[in-house]
Amino acid sequence: MQIGHGRRALLAFASTSALFIASSAFAQTTPPQEDATEVGEIVVTGTRTAGRSRLDSIAPIDVITGETLTRSGTGTETATALAATAPSINFPRPSISDGSDHVRPATLRGLAPDQALVLINGQRGHVSALVNVNGNLGRGSTAFDLNTIPSVTLGSVEVLRDGASAQYGSDAIAGVINLRLREARDGGGLTVNYGRYDTSFDTARGSQDRKDGTQKSVAGWVGLPLGDDGFLTVSGELQSRDRTNRADYADPRAVSNGATDKVIGHYGDPSVEAQSIWFNAGKPLGGDWEAYGFAGIQHKETVSAATARAFNNANNVLAVYPNGFIPKIGTDIVDYNLYGGVKGSAAGIDWDISTSYGRNTIDYRVFDSINASYGNQGDMTQKEFDAGGLKYDQFTFGIDGVKPISLGLYEPVNLAFGLEYRTESFGQSAGEPKSYDKMAGSTQGGGAQGFPGFSPANVIDVDRNNWSAYVDLEGKLTEALSIGLAGRYEDYSDFGDQLTGKLSARYDFSPNFALRGAISSGFHAPALQQQYFSYVATNLITTGNPPVTNLIQSGTFRVDDPVSLALGSKPLEPETSTNYSLGGVFRSGGFELTVDAYQIEIKDRIILSENLGPSRPSQSSATTNAVLAIIQPLGVSSARFWTNGLDTTTKGIDVVGRYRMATDSIGRFDFTLAGNYNETTVDKVPGIPTGLAIPVSPNFLFDTANILSFEKGTPKYKVVGSADWTLGGFGVTAKATYYDSVLVPNNTTSNNYWTGSGTLFDLEGRYAFPGGVGLAVGVNNLTDEYPNYTPAALNALTGSVGFPQYSPYGFNGRFFYGRLSYSF
Repeated sequence: MQIGHGRRALLAFASTSALFIASSAFAQTTPPQEDATEVGEIVVTGTRTAGRSRLDSIAPIDVITGETLTRSGTGTETATALAATAPSINFPRPSISDGSDHVRPATLRGLAPDQALVLINGQRGHVSALVNVNGNLGRGSTAFDLNTIPSVTLGSVEVLRDGASAQYGSDAIAGVINLRLREARDGGGLTVNYGRYDTSFDTARGSQDRKDGTQKSVAGWVGLPLGDDGFLTVSGELQSRDRTNRADYADPRAVSNGATDKVIGHYGDPSVEAQSIWFNAGKPLGGDWEAYGFAGIQHKETVSAATARAFNNANNVLAVYPNGFIPKIGTDIVDYNLYGGVKGSAAGIDWDISTSYGRNTIDYRVFDSINASYGNQGDMTQKEFDAGGLKYDQFTFGIDGVKPISLGLYEPVNLAFGLEYRTESFGQSAGEPKSYDKMAGSTQGGGAQGFPGFSPANVIDVDRNNWSAYVDLEGKLTEALSIGLAGRYEDYSDFGDQLTGKLSARYDFSPNFALRGAISSGFHAPALQQQYFSYVATNLITTGNPPVTNLIQSGTFRVDDPVSLALGSKPLEPETSTNYSLGGVFRSGGFELTVDAYQIEIKDRIILSENLGPSRPSQSSATTNAVLAIIQPLGVSSARFWTNGLDTTTKGIDVVGRYRMATDSIGRFDFTLAGNYNETTVDKVPGIPTGLAIPVSPNFLFDTANILSFEKGTPKYKVVGSADWTLGGFGVTAKATYYDSVLVPNNTTSNNYWTGSGTLFDLEGRYAFPGGVGLAVGVNNLTDEYPNYTPAALNALTGSVGFPQYSPYGFNGRFFYGRLSYSF
């Protein structure tokens, strides 16, 4: 497995840990058997009452074991494994989307990636430094990168499918994903994964066969005693993934000077080299107090491709690239997490005092590229550029208390309360001059082709702080009736304060049947990235009928930039939401069924505006000319900025059914059928900016394609059915996942097309040998299912975009894999 340059100390540490795990493993002889079909019943997400079980909770919660996540060919990507298990989670696979290729956002209940809060061991995680700016789902949002935590590190994942801002703060509009790390003072395991795609597919211009995307990983964990009564769990992973390519056949235009080679685009998953190491520890201190801490670091190097440039592209230099070229974008991403605290009892209250620090950095480089404005400089022609970087960090300090109080009701009510202080910072650094500048007098485009570097005008280093206080009451008023009441106040240094609340209830008609529901308010604070990120990039824009595709220089400006202000920008305000849910729980013997309906109304959603300047079908020529008069002196042909003003309503139903059956002769069976229906409507678009002294056309800030991406860009239906069978050492898992068709939108509605619905079949067989050795083989997407290919008319520039990046299951095809493990 090849490992990229940089972070050698981390690599050495990870490698040493892996060897230590392996050597410790082979020193053991009696492995404990873990039943992967057992769901961890006790939950900590969505409730601060100890001992609450999954099916007894007031709010709907999915519990996914770590072993379930690793028992698939998608185990090298935590986000992919979660999306393959939970119907309410989607993880599309954008390509040719700059940074979004490298930090892919996941969504919960069809909302934006930053409208779901991610916790680690119940404490707030930090988002990525990246903000998504291109035309993929999640455009304009920031997100937590779920793939920074390998699945081997996780004991379980709890997905709270309910609004929870009053309990946890900003971002928990769609719900909460709580990543719970392994806890062990003995035992361990080592797993080697190998797989690759073996697929055949049709694009607009022909058929192809591919064997690519080889994935290799070595993952392990070990539980160690920490004194007589503490634990230290160490886990790590080394991962290598080759790129995939699902571009259309070739450059559909003429080739140069009689050359026979055409530029074939690169469209698919990036190549990845990643190393991760995590620790989770706890140690009693005496007197009912204990200390705890957990930490992790991941270093990841990735390479993706930009849109292929044909030989006759206006920004190609023929003497350097006579047959055209494909610019490559490389990232060096480092993600840090450090958490610690103490908890115990004092004055009749259970206290938890904690602090944490998280940091994410992304450094960009561009290679196989050129700054065309400098022309051909012979051996001195620069083809690789340092393009600058992004950083984000977060520090938190919290005090939480829990105390049962007697109100003369059926049982004492659980009172939880707390205070939290949080600081955040965001920074943007410039690349080397040739990555962004333009040689004076040149008629060709400046900057590195594919990803112009950040310029000194983009450089910024900003921070903010906020503090919050909450109160949370939960308990049984009668034997059958449970009530929850929560309120939270937050005060931000940059935009002010916010108050949210939640009322929830559950009534158990019998031990087998209960109804539950909630109403809550929520909010999402504008991210520092949304307020301060700026950039000039090359974007792919398709307009007109017949469609014409062009590469344009597009400027993303800060909300307080004079250009943004002239175009109607205002300081960002928080998004606010009102959530309603009503559901039922039924269980009998080995059967369980939960049905939960929801409605989420969000006001003032933070969006990235249209590329203002180019002519659009709904925009008059007078508007175009007026905007260009403002921005062309700055050397760009379009401008955009973040703004509030989009209102949406999301309605849906989650259904999860499960049946477990154990027999003496033919083994144990676990059947699951889970589905999500989800539909979003746009109720209001941002209006005409006040004081804007130019003629404005309808949908000036937010046009048809972006409206449709909210309403039809995620599947209305997603259904997952699985069957798991075990007998002795044998095990088989079969799964089918249905994805409804989604729309690939365009401002010219005649250019819209659908991905098509699809059902993916996965199959895995495994055997546990005596002595803790396990072997598994499997295939994902057994029937080699693909979305509809991109029509040739919408793929005129070198055929780069073979399939729609809106596809909810990607476009890589059939994947074969094997897994060898040792547990002790």
